[in-house]
Amino acid sequence: MNFLINASALLFSAFVALYLFKNKKSQASTQNDFWEKEREANSTRRKSLDDLDYIKIPIEEFPMSLLDGVPKAEDYKQIIQTLDELPIVNFTGISNTELKLRYGAPNIDVLSSYDQNYTLLVRTLQQWAQLLYDAGYVEEAMHMLEFSVSTGTDVSATYKLLCQIYTEKHTPEKIGALYPIAQVLNSAMQKTIVRILQEAEQSAG
Repeated sequence: MNFLINASALLFSAFVALYLFKNKKSQASTQNDFWEKEREANSTRRKSLDDLDYIKIPIEEFPMSLLDGVPKAEDYKQIIQTLDELPIVNFTGISNTELKLRYGAPNIDVLSSYDQNYTLLVRTLQQWAQLLYDAGYVEEAMHMLEFSVSTGTDVSATYKLLCQIYTEKHTPEKIGALYPIAQVLNSAMQKTIVRILQEAEQSAG
């Protein structure tokens, strides 16, 4: 009996050792691949940025005259006006290494700034839309959220509030129209957002 127990323990230990060896080898290979790709990216020459999908803010369609004097609203308006003068590009889910390979290592700082502008844009739109919605300006909030979604935002609260508005306006079919956008999001939030749409459809149904 003791012999079988000892044999089983040795066999189990051997399997664990083999697994750990293979896992360590796989991690080393993955790490080597990463650094090789990073070296290649760092040596990539500057390329044209003319083909970037620049985002234009439809500032003339935004409710700049609403909630005058409300500090948060004024802050959001100022941010949007500032961003309207800056290049904005959505690089969500794209690593710096990939950006350098596509557009050249010398462009990484400017590309990062474009992406930071985008992050600030969609976060501000979400906060501003929520403020408008809470104040009773539902249509204005909806249009702002729809624009944000059209840019490929992965801010889950944007989809949640938009679904809520569609449900309240008795237009649940518009929730379904958000699926094609949500399903192709290059983001860790993609599954969460799809689940938000599914739950909203179920509730609306």
